[in-house]
Amino acid sequence: MRRYFEIYAIMFRNSLIREMNFKANFLLWIVVEMLWFLGQIVFIEVIFQYVEHIGDWTKWEVILLIGTHQLISQIFQAFFYVNIANIPELVRTGRMDFMLLLPIDTQFAISTRQFGFDSVINAGVSVGIIGLALAKLGLRPTAAQALLYLVALGFGCAIHYAIMFFLSTISFWIVRAQGLIYGYYNLFNIARYPEGVFRGVFKWVFSWVIPVILVANIPARVLVKAADGDLAPSLLHLALATFLVLAISRLFWKLALSRYTSASS
Repeated sequence: MRRYFEIYAIMFRNSLIREMNFKANFLLWIVVEMLWFLGQIVFIEVIFQYVEHIGDWTKWEVILLIGTHQLISQIFQAFFYVNIANIPELVRTGRMDFMLLLPIDTQFAISTRQFGFDSVINAGVSVGIIGLALAKLGLRPTAAQALLYLVALGFGCAIHYAIMFFLSTISFWIVRAQGLIYGYYNLFNIARYPEGVFRGVFKWVFSWVIPVILVANIPARVLVKAADGDLAPSLLHLALATFLVLAISRLFWKLALSRYTSASS
């Protein structure tokens, strides 16, 4: 385990050096993500000019939900997104062969090659929005709530990772899987909406099969809906969904590697 931490530290340093070589691009992406985030807040402001609630969520509760969704999204982008999106290119060009030769777990190697420092800055903005929403709601989370919130955030990031990794692994068969990856990246934006707006089969699919509506809703509920009742079933649901998609993505990866014939075959 210590060796993996040391390897990741080297990759982290290399990512920082790479980012600093393209400072303008680094700053531009920060601006773009901030504008996207502000656009979502403006959208909510417009909606709440005509309604008082969305489901059982008030305006500032929804803003906290959006902040939570954005925080999870930025953490995921910082640690994993670029790496996972690059898997089809590794397969297409044959560079996957070199990854398989490394004396470490291949999934770890391809999942941690780059780190997005611009996303860390935007994650900080998300934390600020969450803090503002809590202040407007007059809420002061307890230490237990804060801990549960962080755990739920981790589960949310893991769900995004597992699903996108699964979709990227399909490239072992179809080579170009970027459409699936970018399609899911757009799909997980529905996680920023209150779960109460989803109904029927649609809700079941996006709660278990592709559990994206759990990703931000349950962490946000830990902070703003704790007084409404026991959160244990929701947290258990999130944990089970997380371990399920992680296990499936890992098994699918093993299957893909067993079918991989390398670029030289």
